[in-house]
Amino acid sequence: MDRSTLAVHHVRAALGGAHRLGIDTVPLLQQAGIPPLLPGDDRARVSAEQFAGLIRALHRATGDEFLGLGPAPSRPGTFAMMCHACLGCRDLGTAIRRAARFYGLFPGGPALALEREDDEAFFTLRDDLRDLPEGRFAAECVLAVWHRLAGWLTGRRIPLLRVGFACPAPPHADEYATVFGCPVRFGAVRTGAAFDARWLAAPLVRDEESLRELLRGAPAGLMGRRDDRTTVTEQVRRAFVRALREGRPPRLPEVAQLAARLAVSPATLRRRLREEGTSYRLLMDQVRRDAAITGLTEGREPIAELAARLGFSEDTAFHRAFRRWTGVTPGTYRLRGQRS
Repeated sequence: MDRSTLAVHHVRAALGGAHRLGIDTVPLLQQAGIPPLLPGDDRARVSAEQFAGLIRALHRATGDEFLGLGPAPSRPGTFAMMCHACLGCRDLGTAIRRAARFYGLFPGGPALALEREDDEAFFTLRDDLRDLPEGRFAAECVLAVWHRLAGWLTGRRIPLLRVGFACPAPPHADEYATVFGCPVRFGAVRTGAAFDARWLAAPLVRDEESLRELLRGAPAGLMGRRDDRTTVTEQVRRAFVRALREGRPPRLPEVAQLAARLAVSPATLRRRLREEGTSYRLLMDQVRRDAAITGLTEGREPIAELAARLGFSEDTAFHRAFRRWTGVTPGTYRLRGQRS
């Protein structure tokens, strides 16, 4: 189960289409286990499971696979038919081009394109949706779903070289490197994702039966699926999570220990994390934050015990850190969740 969390900005953007359609979003938030007042708090966060639940609720409420965010609705089943159209392709490049042509048949559909320059391939949004109120979020969803679907079709994780958005950086810009597992640039010339062109020749390995399984939770399930298991960032993150889960008391590994596990020098580890848009300290802070939010939201563990489990020597240190993460105390956060 994914224990990561997302900034509340993503929740607000996802709700934008429903608001314009006049849909009462309070029941949708409650279905996802998100307190209805939470979107009003700039520093609040939700779990990946809560966010995926909200996307599913929005799909049902809007009757639109684009959640009411696009210039025209996409009827339920459109994504499934696109997947069926791609399944018989000989390789990933052919499948991406077919998907682009498929969505080009529908008014208001995203203008997708596959481009190649030397050894790099680019999956781009020619209309980067910047004219829409939640255009950046819609573009983020398209790129994330495409990346995860491409990995599923080939049975391999496809590392992204970089992602670009042709829009200004949002307040939560530092979150995007974690979402895509690569450097993310705002104010780019085009909105899209770059990857090694060799992947275009990768054969598809899925069949109709496996597609039926995927479609039980897609496309919402693909939004919540982490696909950065092989990045250095995710390897370090997993080491922290394992230490918090197994250590009594927990002892988070130092940079030198992590570097030894990965068979690199500490300097190389720091450089690779920097190239992926993060750092040892930032990852440690994020893992503790996400574990704290999950523990307060899903369990009844006393706050003092939770603080000790996360490696805080004093309750006061945990309270200070939690207020820095969310703007409220652990007790207030737990109470707010119980009132959802």
